[in-house]
Amino acid sequence: MQFLRKKRLFILLIGVILFVTLIGFSLKDRKELSLPERFINDTVGWVQSVIHKPIKYVADFFYNIDDMRNTYDENQILKEKLAEYKSLIYEAQELKKDNDELQKIIDKTDSIRDYNPIQATVIARSPERWIDQVTINKGKKNGVKPNMAVITAEGMIGKIQSTSDFTSTVQLLTGFDQFNRISATIPREDAKDTFGLIEEYDKKTHSLLFRIIEESDKELKKGDMVFSSGLGGVFPSGLPIGTVKDVIPDQYSLTKTALVEPAANMYEMNHVIVVARTLPNPDEDTSGEDKK
Repeated sequence: MQFLRKKRLFILLIGVILFVTLIGFSLKDRKELSLPERFINDTVGWVQSVIHKPIKYVADFFYNIDDMRNTYDENQILKEKLAEYKSLIYEAQELKKDNDELQKIIDKTDSIRDYNPIQATVIARSPERWIDQVTINKGKKNGVKPNMAVITAEGMIGKIQSTSDFTSTVQLLTGFDQFNRISATIPREDAKDTFGLIEEYDKKTHSLLFRIIEESDKELKKGDMVFSSGLGGVFPSGLPIGTVKDVIPDQYSLTKTALVEPAANMYEMNHVIVVARTLPNPDEDTSGEDKK
């Protein structure tokens, strides 16, 4: 037993010596490796290469999935930001449009100081009478009465058809017929004015029919402006109605009818002015002196 123990101790000692020798040998600065070292290095390198490729493939696969998920999330965020940006652009455009329209209304109000302007906003449009009627947010309590003219910054759009305490219905020019006539005129600087009646709206030509009653010495031409004449006592004078597109004689060439394109856009209107015609106060003397 003692011999075996000494033998084992001897073998262990020899192994330690060899191990230390190999470590010293491996640490030595050499240009060439020994055959065992080359074999071990090549084997380890081959094993690492075999194991590395599938591991790298799996890692890249999961990395790509994660990258795709991040890209999708970022894309969703960008879509939301783009939608918000478009919404802000639309709101800014609408605000600018309203601002421009209100500015025109203010300027128009200043230009019709001889009348009593009542500013109003369109709050509804009848679906079944889309091109004929709109509802505004001013009524009897605001001084609105039937047959008052209604205009935008561009020109006349119609008249008050009916009123309630706080709202009114506007009959648009596009819904006018022979029962809703407007006394109109085409002013001339160097000739007699042309007078007539806006009788109705022709849906085929999309024009107001202006029947000429008293013709001017100067021939009508395309682009002539048509205004309310003030005759008849319903509408104030000088409200722009539209421009002449064409002149059509009747079959006997006794009268002429002008096709008039409305000055105002009947399909896009948000802010309007109800024009109350001011009449002289009968209690006041026209000479400026008070009656006694």
